[in-house]
Formats: sequence, C-alpha cells, structure tokens
Amino acid sequence: MSSCETHAEYEVAVLAGGCFWCLEAVYDHIRGVDAVESGYIGGETANPTYEAVCGGRTGHAEAVRITFAPEIVSYRTLLEVFFAIHDPTTLNRQGGDTGTQYRSAIFFCSPAQRQTAEDIIAELTEQRRYAGPIVTQVVQATQWYEAEAYHQEYFARNPSQGYCQFVVAPKVVKARKEFTPLLKT
Repeated sequence: MSSCETHAEYEVAVLAGGCFWCLEAVYDHIRGVDAVESGYIGGETANPTYEAVCGGRTGHAEAVRITFAPEIVSYRTLLEVFFAIHDPTTLNRQGGDTGTQYRSAIFFCSPAQRQTAEDIIAELTEQRRYAGPIVTQVVQATQWYEAEAYHQEYFARNPSQGYCQFVVAPKVVKARKEFTPLLKT
C-alpha cells in the first residue's frame, strides 16, 4: 500500500517515534484523526514481519499511518503532539527500546509536509526545547506495510500488559493532559 494514499477529505501523516503501540494509543484519541494504523516503513525488505523488523534485519521503522481531516486537526498540530510524546534527541532509541526500528522519523507525503516538519524542528531547536540536538529524520515516505493484526489497537486491547502499563500508559496520560482541547469527546 502507498504510504500516502488518501481518501477524499483526508490526508495522511506517517510518523515513527519508538514503539508503534505508544503512538497509536495517543493519536487514536485526537479529534480529527479518522484512523491510526501500526506498521513498518523505511526499510529494504518487502513484506517485513514484526520479528524481522525487531531483529534489525530489514531497515524498517515501527511507525503509525495517521489518516486525518486537516480542517479539524492540522498536520502541524499532529507534529506538535509527536514531539511532546517521544524523545527526538535519542538516536535509534526510545527508553529501553533500542535499534533503528525505534528511530525518530517523519515520513513526509508532500513538499508542504516536509516544510512543516523542517520548520517545527527549526523552531524547537531555536527554543532549546530539548537538552540535546533533535535527531528526527525527515524523509520521503516509502512503501508502507501494515503490521500484523495483533499489533493494531494493542494498547486498547491489552491495557494490563506490563509494557502497556509502564511505557504506553504514561505517554497517553501526558498527551491527554497537555493536549486536552484536541481530544475526542
């Protein structure tokens, strides 16, 4: 499937910032987001599996493909949430998750998305929002591969699972607190 395939009034954002369960759990609750799909992007292997991606053998990142209504939530706003819920200063790492599959990356679907991503990174850098430099990659979206079915809506289906309790849930709580006006009712 094309990473940037859209439907009538929707656009697509493709973001990687560590485990896709975390990103999906946050973006599922943002008003204007129609769908969030966990998957793989940015690698060399066709039809990658979770095991191969986690083993670092494919070059893919765990990512989310967000279908959103730009008249309700802007691409820029989605990126503001992105930079608030993960650490964009750690190369190929988010917390205890290490490897290129956990890299911070924005896979843009248009020149306008690329410009927005570069602008917000420049602004955050100028504001010295983070102690270290932002290492988030801004790259053209490539082939998208949907993750296995058991990864979709993982947090919603497994809130008691250890990783969900200790890693995903705090990100969801933080996003709900910082972005309350953006939440679905």
